[in-house]
Order: sequence, then structure tokens, then C-alpha cells
Amino acid sequence: MAKRGGDTAKDELPKAKLTLSNLKKSLRLFSYVKKQKWQFVVALLFLAGTAAVGLIFPLVSGKMFSFFGENNLTPEQAKHDLQQTGLKLLILLVIQSFVSFGRVAMFTRVTENILIGLRGDLFKKLARMPMEFFAKNQVAELSSRISTDINVISEAFTVSVAEFIRQAVVGIGGLCFLVSYTKLEVALWFLVIMPPIIIIAIAFGKKIRKYSKTLQEKIAASNVIVGESLSGISNVKTFTNENFEINRYHKIITEIRDFARKYGIFRGSFFAFIMVFMFGAIFFLLYKMLELKIGGELSAEQFGTSMMLALFIAGSLGGLPEQIASIQRALGATDRVFEIIDEKNEEIDLDYVLPENQDRRGEIEFKNINFHYPTRPDFKVLKSVSFKAETGQTIALVGPSGSGKSTIAGLILRFYDPVSGEIKLNGISTKEMSLTELRSKMAIVPQDVILFAGSIKENILYGRPNATLEEVREAARKANALEFIDSFPEKFDTIVGERGIQLSGGQRQRIAIARAVLKDPAILILDEATSSLDSASERIVQEALDKLMEGRTSIVIAHRLSTIRNADRIIVLEKGEVVESGTHSELIQLDDGLYRSLCRLQFDMVSK
Repeated sequence: MAKRGGDTAKDELPKAKLTLSNLKKSLRLFSYVKKQKWQFVVALLFLAGTAAVGLIFPLVSGKMFSFFGENNLTPEQAKHDLQQTGLKLLILLVIQSFVSFGRVAMFTRVTENILIGLRGDLFKKLARMPMEFFAKNQVAELSSRISTDINVISEAFTVSVAEFIRQAVVGIGGLCFLVSYTKLEVALWFLVIMPPIIIIAIAFGKKIRKYSKTLQEKIAASNVIVGESLSGISNVKTFTNENFEINRYHKIITEIRDFARKYGIFRGSFFAFIMVFMFGAIFFLLYKMLELKIGGELSAEQFGTSMMLALFIAGSLGGLPEQIASIQRALGATDRVFEIIDEKNEEIDLDYVLPENQDRRGEIEFKNINFHYPTRPDFKVLKSVSFKAETGQTIALVGPSGSGKSTIAGLILRFYDPVSGEIKLNGISTKEMSLTELRSKMAIVPQDVILFAGSIKENILYGRPNATLEEVREAARKANALEFIDSFPEKFDTIVGERGIQLSGGQRQRIAIARAVLKDPAILILDEATSSLDSASERIVQEALDKLMEGRTSIVIAHRLSTIRNADRIIVLEKGEVVESGTHSELIQLDDGLYRSLCRLQFDMVSK
């Protein structure tokens, strides 16, 4: 089943036409193999060897049929000649095994040298792409570029290209030999009968693959129903929808049965076609050659050579369409991969080293910022937003959902650039600063913490990969995380699971805070860092955040207004505009103020 699924995935890949333009594009792949060009030459020599042996073998093996005919050889001479022919065939088989091994090994070696460079460049490009790119492209599709597309390219350049060349040489060369070594009549019969049968067989094969793909899709749909029903079994039982789910599943499996019956009939027709026409054609050619042999127009050796050549040619030509399809898929995959590699990426300094005495200032100023997301140019997210955060101040951003709070955080990090206006850091426009330098001064603790599937230590070290274990422990202590980490049997080596699933929400938040502590940023961004926690976890996490915020500029996005009462300034946003600005005590005095209204909703009271 897995294999069939994999084949279906490959069939879904776009196929590029075998045009000169597409072939030129694919030549870019060979720029990755410059240092191994001699290995590629050796691989081609092995390929030439396999094709040569594939042509010689039917000529030598055909000689064995001469022993069925009348000849003037004595039994001893005939036996000696037979042994010599057998020895030649054995030598050819040994040579073929050697050159085939060399061809596969060398093409694999060359291909892997291409792929390691291609994979590296592709991931390096993806890692440096701007957030706008990820907003327009699905992560699953991008992952497919690295996995499925690269595997298709690997298969094509390891097997399909070499097989295409070998089969083409054997097929065309065999036809030439068929004309040269035997009667022209045999070659003409072959050309009249075999190509139409091969073309019909190819058409059958395409139809069967299409049926197989549709069947797999229907089976996948039935599996989705099973997965949804069992994973949500509590909902199924709560709403007493057992019969609904049973009927839903019965409907899809009935469709699978009916379609599988049609598929079976079609496959049966294909096998019947092969039995009647393919084997019929071979026996007809055999009949014709025997007719010529009986009439004395064809010697026994010519008969044997003709038959062996016909079998080799049919096998080679019959395999060409599959290799062409594989090469077309590889050209399509190559085009998709280079589409990403040719995209414009962020100017990230991969060799940037954090200076020991980094500037600790974190003055941020927004000057008349207007912004809309590139995917939604008709919807303004921020409208003439202006505010200033002095070094060491805590600035809180509050407002209804969709008012632009998280967008401001993204602009500070330069995930996006404003449409108009200017953002300054320490008096310098952020557009004039290196992205790497800018972001090295910042850390973010989001609401939905994403941890990597490694250990606790690895996740904290993400803040500063070259930190010592003692520094990691100190960061965990400051984040109020050391106690629960030490309670685990494996302590800092505890595996957190995918996205940190083996830790509670509060524990994940404290790991994220420890990561930020270790980075020791000048500017800290807290994006609703405690909004999804229970009261007990919130208290512990808030204590850790208060420690982390000391002495650094903090931008706090909060829905729970109790957490930002002590902020130096509260910026109130509504529909992308700053509608109020001030301290908690100032804003709460505004009779018709939005902040006062939000406080009333949360606390059911108004401070006097």
C-alpha cells in the first residue's frame, strides 16, 4: 500500500515537456557536479559499456541456434564451437554485471553529489525567505519541494536517464542489426506489427495508472472518515451520531467496491490484450522466421539472431515511455526547485557573530506607519501609527482582536516593512540596518510557544547555541523553570516531543522565557505570553517575565489587562489606529475611553 501511495504522489507531480528550453534549465543541475566531472565521465563510459554488451549479446546468443541446423561439423567440432559460444556468453554476462554495477554506482555517486548541493541550497534559500513568501506558500508544499521533488530528481538521474540512453541505444542499434544480419522482410514485419502494439500497451498502462490513482484517493478518503470518527469518538457518542458515521463510511466503501470492479475489468482486459496481441505478435514473427527458414531463405543462425534481436528490441522500446515519463517528472521537479532558489530572499548574514559588548540601548520609534499585508492590499492593517519607546521602558499594546497589535510586533522584527512611514531603532531607520544585527537585539515570547522535538537543553540553547550548560541552568532558574526541569529523571536531556507536546502550557512558556533570557536581548516582545494559561501557571510565568523585562525595552501585547497595569505607556489600538495613549491611571479616567471599556468588561469594575 505504501508503495502504491508513493507512486500516486509521483504521478501527481507536474510533467515538463521535453523541449530544448526545459533541457537547458536542467543543465543547471550539473553546476553542482563540477568537482566530480571525471566521475561523471567514468559513469558515461560504464553506460556505453552496458549498451554495447546489450547489443552484442543477442548476436552471440543467436549463434547457438546454428547447432539446430544442418552443418558440416563433426560432433567434436560442434561440441567445441558450442563450448566456445557458451564461454563467450558467460564472459558477456560477467562484463555486463561489472559495467552495470559500475554504471549504477557511479551515477548514484554523481547524483548524490548533485543532490547534497541542491538540498543544501534549497533549505538555505527557504530559511532566508521573507515572511511574505510563507504567507503565500503552504508549508506542506514547501516540504514537498525538499522531499518528493528531490527524490524524483534523484530517481531520474540515478536510473531513468541512464536507462533511457541504454534502451534507446539497444533499441535503435538492434533495429539496425536486425536489418544487417537478417532478412529485410523480418525487420519490416517487426516494424509493422510491434510499434502499434507497444503504443496501445502504453495507453493501457496510462489508463491503469489513472484508475489506480483514483482508487487510492477513494481509499484515502475512507481512511479520513475512520480517523475523524475514532479521534472524535466522544463527539460521535455525545451527539448519538454512530449511525450517521456508519452510513457515511458505508457510502464511501460502496464507491470503492464499485470502482474496484471497473478497475478489475480494465486490468483483466489489459492482461487479455497482452496474452493475445503481444504474445500473438511474437509467435507470428516466429512463424514468419520459421517459414523463411524452411524455405531456405534464412539460416539457423540468422533465425536465432533475428529472434533474440526482436526480443531485445521489443523490451527496450517498450521500456522507453516509462523512462521518458520519469525524466519529464524530473524536469518538472527541477523547475519547481529552481523557482524557489531563484526567489529573492532576505539579506541574512549567515556568518554574523554577536559582539561581546553589544549595544544595550533599545529605543524604538514608530513614525506615521501605514501597513497592509502583501496578500491583502485592499485592507489597511495600520493607519498612521506613531509612538516611541525609550530604552528600558515597557510599552503595552492593547485593543480588540484584529486591531493590529501583533502586526506591530512583526514590523519591529522586520518580518514585513511598512508601506509608508519609518521605524527607528536607536535613532537609525531599521531599513538601513542589517536584518541579522537588528534581530540579534530582540527576542519574542509568543502565546503559542513552538518548541523543537529535541531536549529541553537544546530548546533553551536555541537562544544562544554557544552557551555553556551552567548558563543554560541559570537561564532556566531566572525563568522559574529549573524546579520542574530537575524533577524530571533526565533533567535537561528530557525530550519535549513534537512542538513540546510532552510539557504543559506553563512549562512550555517557561522554556521559551529561558530561551529569551539566554539570548539576553535589548528588546523583548511578549505576544500575549500568558493569555492561554490557568491562574496558577500565569502567576509563575508572570514572575519570570517580570524578571526578564528588568532593564530592557519591552513591547507587551496583552488581552489580560491586569498584567500591564504597571506599563510605562499603554497604546490603545482600534481598527489599526492609535485611539488612546497613556498610563493605566490616566486612561482609566477617560469616561468614554476604549481602555476603560475593556477594563470594565474584564474586571466588571472601574478603578477610581
